[in-house]
Order: sequence, then structure tokens, then C-alpha cells
Amino acid sequence: MRAVAHSQERIVTTSQDSFPLVISGGRVLDPESGFDAVADVGITGGTVSVVSATPLRGEQTIDATGLVVAPGFVDLHSHGQAIPEQRLQALDGVTTALELEAGITPVGAAYARAAAEGRPINYGYSTSWALARMAVLAGAPLDGPPDTVLTHLGVPAWRAEASTAEHARIFEHLSRDLADGALGIGVLAGYAPHLDPAEFVAVAELAAEAGRPAFTHARPLVEADPDVPVDGAEEIARVAGQTGVHLHYCHVNSTSGRQVDRVLGLVERCRMEGAEVTTEAYPYGAGSTAIGAAFLAPEVLARQGIRPDWLVLVGTGERIADAARLAEVRASTPGALALLHFLDEDDPALERALLFEGTAIASDAMPLTWTGGRPDPLTWPLPPGALGHPRGAGTFSRAIRRLYRESGKLTLSEAVARCSLLPAQVLDEAVPALRRKGRLRAGSDADVVVFDPARIADQASYVDGTRPSVGIEHVFVNGTPVVRAGSIVPDALPGKPVRA
Repeated sequence: MRAVAHSQERIVTTSQDSFPLVISGGRVLDPESGFDAVADVGITGGTVSVVSATPLRGEQTIDATGLVVAPGFVDLHSHGQAIPEQRLQALDGVTTALELEAGITPVGAAYARAAAEGRPINYGYSTSWALARMAVLAGAPLDGPPDTVLTHLGVPAWRAEASTAEHARIFEHLSRDLADGALGIGVLAGYAPHLDPAEFVAVAELAAEAGRPAFTHARPLVEADPDVPVDGAEEIARVAGQTGVHLHYCHVNSTSGRQVDRVLGLVERCRMEGAEVTTEAYPYGAGSTAIGAAFLAPEVLARQGIRPDWLVLVGTGERIADAARLAEVRASTPGALALLHFLDEDDPALERALLFEGTAIASDAMPLTWTGGRPDPLTWPLPPGALGHPRGAGTFSRAIRRLYRESGKLTLSEAVARCSLLPAQVLDEAVPALRRKGRLRAGSDADVVVFDPARIADQASYVDGTRPSVGIEHVFVNGTPVVRAGSIVPDALPGKPVRA
């Protein structure tokens, strides 16, 4: 990960008479340059025109006195790509949310659908190795809903060994999507833990050839599954070194658990030897995925020392009583989302994952579970019956609250960098559009968050997973207000595609 420079060079004076939009008198943070001072920000269209030491005149002026003005947060790992989920993320300061770990195929259709419906924040996709396998081996529809990957995770057929012809068809999907602007390849290796390691190498080689990253949910560690053909962390290190691909280690906190020190040590050695491995983490001790996932089988949980009653179904609130009930639910509703409490949130292992060198904050936000029927996507506030993991509403505010304000482990600028600059840098060599995000300087995209550093906090909980964060006063996406005075702007859908 590239170092963050520290200077005051971004601030300038200007003779321009007026700007369409001025954010006035706030504490402006640009984590790339290290700029941190009270200044005015002039915005024209979708671009930051100037950061000025002298007051600017604007056709519209937002008074940010006492507030922080920062680049909008970039979420590399968001499965909640519909309008309601993106509005929750906007209220958490997110201006760009990307679906990279699972991905989708065909990406062209996904981009077209999002553009036709409109999105409040920027969006983008990797191609999906898992969905390509599901289509070829399990008959999953490629014109189905965006959550097709989740609903098919528990179908055993997609995890089978592929014939030479089937393998070719799987890779045709990936190659076509990479040519069509996919941001990389999403590899859910942890959901097919006993697949031939050679296929992972082939996927990595394809990504390397295209000059894009592979975003990987690692296989289980040997401590969790001694029968796995290769330790998940060792595989990432080995494949990165062998192929030269940029491997992004998704949610290193949840796939490492209490083995996080071993995993992070391996990543550090891998980097020192010249391989490119980046990491992300979310500030929660519970994950969420489809109950039919391979690693949630009763016998696998038992080997990890995890009890079935650590699992809670999102849609009903049922806490799984025992192994027999778990097997029953997996058979009847394998695509149902569940919470898995894998780590105490005060466990130091979680903080070490969040504070590891270069780790980006990423939410792993899930699609909402609707218990009362799916409403019109533009309905706001969310009607009763919208359920989800709190990380979909509170990840970034929670990270700043815990790592900056409460613990002081990071400065405010460092905390903001982990939410904005660092995730943008994961992609900006392969995807030039990201070079204009995660920064707040002349020429950057006008994706801006204005927040109160004394109040910013998550409010979502495991009981109320869709309660919006507080302290986020204004959010601009491509220069258009999406959050104004802490509330969603109902008709604002200015999100644009991020494409390689």
C-alpha cells in the first residue's frame, strides 16, 4: 500500500468570482496530501474546483463551521446494491459502494440495470467466479435477481469439479466480463473449500493478465478445517507470489478470527517479498451469510468450536437451537441469511485486524431481508420489516467512533483515510476512475461527506440493523446532495458507474 503524504500544499487562493456550490468554513481533510485545516471547498458540477484558504462565494453555500469536510467513503465490499441499502450507506458517509467479493455476471447487464433504475451513490462490480460456476454447473439464472449468488450458495452442485468443457465455459464468462469493464474477479473460495487449488491459480492468472485484482473470500484456515486442501491464508500468499496478481484479502477479521496474528504476519511477509496483497476489515464480531454456506455445516462448526446457537436467522430472529435444527434449516431454506457471532467485539484480535498496516474499512453489507414484502425501492423512510446486519448501516461511523474518538488509536485523518483513500488505492492502479475518489483536492470527484467528529456514531444493532448512523450532516455524490442536514434527499439518484 502506498504511503500517505503529509503536506499543506493542496490549499490555494483563487480569484474566481463564484462557484455553483461552496462548503464553507469546515475542517477540510485530504488524507492523500495530509492537508488538515479550516478552508472552503468550491464545487463545479461533479468536480472539486478548489480548496481555498480565503472565503469563496457560492450560488449555494453550506456552512460547515465546526464540522469535518472529507472525501466520501469508498466501500469495496457491499452486497447491498439496491436503492434502500445504498441510502443506508449514504447516511453512513459512503459515496461509492462496490460489489467485488462475490461479484456478478454478466456485468454489462448489472451496470445497465443500475443505470436504468438510478442509484443514490456510485456503484461497480467485479465478475463473479462463483456465479459463473453456479450457471454452468447448477443451472443458476444469469438474468435473475442480484442476490442469485447468495440464494445458490447452499446448492452443492456448483462446488463440484468441472470438466474441461465446463471449465472453459466458466472462464468464458469471466473473460467476457473483464473485457466489459469488470473491476476484477470475485472469488468465493471459502464457499467451495475443497475445490482443486489449481482452479484458484487459473483464476488469478486470468486476473493478472487483465491487470485487475482478484477479491478473495479465503478458504478456511487449517485450524478451522484440517481437511482443507490448502490453508486459506497460505493459498493467498502463495498464489500472489506465483502469479503476480494483486490479491485483495476480503474481511480478514472474519475469516481469520483468533488466528488473525498468524494471518497478518503471513500477509506482511508476503508484502516484504514483493507480492501485492491488500486487506480489509469490518468493526463487528458477527458475520452474515446464507445459512446453506459450506462452512456453516454442523460438523464444520463443531470443528471450529462454534455452537449452532451462535447463529441467528435474520428474517425470523430464531436462534438455532442445535445441530439437528441447523441441518433442518439448511435443507429447507439454504439461501436464508443468518448472523454468526464468531468473535467478542471487545476481543483485541478484532482491533488488530482493523489497525493492520494498510487495512481498508469495508462493510460486507448484505441485501436487506424484507419480512413484509418488498416495497417500492424509492420508499423512504424504510417501512417496517426491513431487517439486516448492522454493518450495512453503521460500519464507517462505527470505525471512526471506535478507532478515533473513543480509543485514540488513529488520528481523525488516519481514520478517514481507512474509509476513503486506502480503499480507493486498492483499485486505482487498475481502475483510473478511483484516482479521483478518496481524495479532496482540485480535480477530484465531488464525492464529499460533512460530519460532526464529536457526534459521528453508529446506531444500528443486532436487534435493529437498519437504524441509520448519526453525525453525518451532508453527503454529496458527484456534486449532488444525497444527504442534507442528516436526512435523505428523496429524489436524489446521482450515482454513476465505476468501470475499468
